[in-house]
Amino acid sequence: MAFVEFEKVSKIYHTGAVEIPALRDATFQVEKGEICVIVGASGAGKTTLLNILGGMDTLTGGTVKLDGRDISRYDRRQLTEYRRRDVGFVFQFYNLIQNLTALENVEIAAQLCPHPLDAAEVLREVGLGERMKNFPAQFSGGELQRVSIARALITRPKLIIADEPVAAIDASMKMNIVNLFKELKDKYKVSFIYISYDQYTAYYVSDYIATLYRGCLIEYGPAKEIMDEPAHPYTELLMSAVPRIGDKWADDDMALPDMESKEYSITYCKFAPRCPYATDECRKSRPGETYLNDVRKVMCFHPLIQPKK
Repeated sequence: MAFVEFEKVSKIYHTGAVEIPALRDATFQVEKGEICVIVGASGAGKTTLLNILGGMDTLTGGTVKLDGRDISRYDRRQLTEYRRRDVGFVFQFYNLIQNLTALENVEIAAQLCPHPLDAAEVLREVGLGERMKNFPAQFSGGELQRVSIARALITRPKLIIADEPVAAIDASMKMNIVNLFKELKDKYKVSFIYISYDQYTAYYVSDYIATLYRGCLIEYGPAKEIMDEPAHPYTELLMSAVPRIGDKWADDDMALPDMESKEYSITYCKFAPRCPYATDECRKSRPGETYLNDVRKVMCFHPLIQPKK
């Protein structure tokens, strides 16, 4: 049994008579002390997945378990306790109280659980031991994110959910924050779900990568394997879209038709209208999961690499 289990999770939102499937049969696992990065473009379902796993939204179908407990069956009171004691949150824009010092911001979070870590010690752990009496306006973006990481860690969470935590930080400081996540993971044996659109930051920080597209988890596996050799055409497209020094845009780049609003409702492969490898089979039915090895899987009729025998 994995530490975090996301099993065939679906979430359907309703706007009048219209159904919008934000997640459909998403399945993945994370072991204790591992970092799993969820990648995908805007509208992929990353935030919906985060809200469900963080106990901030309910699911339509499926099961979510943390450390053997089925949180998908929790009532409102149980979800409140779950958010307070079992999950830490690191948001993109910090959400600190401006008229409180860094230490006071962390101490407030410490009141949510019965056996918190020492606030001053945690701030020293994230590199702010000399500045814990400073106010948020006196910190840089990277330092503010260190305060929010300390706040997430203070309650001894089993899981930390980081929602694009370096997106608002200067490029020169991003790797410092990413390295901090890895250090804390190793020291506290806490699991991380890291939401990102940046594939190369994802590769550096993660043990596993899960790719979402229009609510479907289309590829999952070890980070190095996916980055070195993507199996799904969409993952390949994501990798090729990242600029590299010295590269120029090719003249024959694939044009992406304006299909966004329609792709949520189609019942066959959601990437088929954009996929350069799509066949009639892709436009008629939805692919199932194909396991490429013991842990890596892809949802595609024609994966770019074949399963190992």
